[in-house]
Amino acid sequence: MKRNSYYDIDNTFLRSLTVHDISEPLPSFDSETPAEIVREALDQHHLRIAGVREKGFVAGYLTYDELGEGPCGKFCRPIYEAKILSGNAHLSELVLALDQVPYLFVNFLGEISGIVTRADLDDPPVRMWLFGLITLIEMRFLTLIEHRFPGDGWQQYLSDKRLEKAAALQRERQRRRQDPRLLDCLQFSDKAQIVIRDEQLRQRIGFQSRRQGDQAIKNLEKLRNNLAHAQDIVSLDWQTIVNLSENLETVIEIVTDE
Repeated sequence: MKRNSYYDIDNTFLRSLTVHDISEPLPSFDSETPAEIVREALDQHHLRIAGVREKGFVAGYLTYDELGEGPCGKFCRPIYEAKILSGNAHLSELVLALDQVPYLFVNFLGEISGIVTRADLDDPPVRMWLFGLITLIEMRFLTLIEHRFPGDGWQQYLSDKRLEKAAALQRERQRRRQDPRLLDCLQFSDKAQIVIRDEQLRQRIGFQSRRQGDQAIKNLEKLRNNLAHAQDIVSLDWQTIVNLSENLETVIEIVTDE
């Protein structure tokens, strides 16, 4: 599979979304603003973090739980003590940063203007990005199987029950005047099982053992199901999301490798 057949996945899909696309505006207050007013404003918008301005620019931040009495600047922390990420950073960088801290600030056009928390990773753009990654991996599995088994040799790795389920789907699609191969009717887990159980294919995608591969695929399938059914992926699949981001370059190589 040639790199250009995917319209340069690296640049146009995997890296097209940035931190700026999902960040939320950072509310900010002059340092002399009474803490009571800041507290009321944050309460009204269900927020817990705000920037503190000095001479018109955000120089620090405060948290709702630490507000007391007096000017809000009294409860300000220097912004340089917080984690800051460029608005042009890719989503994989964002995920890895949020694996270390619960929130971070976004620098865009030279100013601290946004904030991102882990909860923001449940937003549609991130969910589409993750689902796209998994879909690309599944497509690559199919191509690997096709090249490794020009005939039906791949069937040795599936149970009769799984093969019958694929055959039933094939018959249904044929009834609808489609002409799919049996291989095209396999589920994600079926394709993954073939790749993991064939030693040559397993090594090609970087798994040292079946056990390692089985666990990784199980986690990917769980994430995919939760994405498809609008479940909370941050609480249910965080480590899988981190692993995907850590290994993004490997994913790109698997998908675009000839």
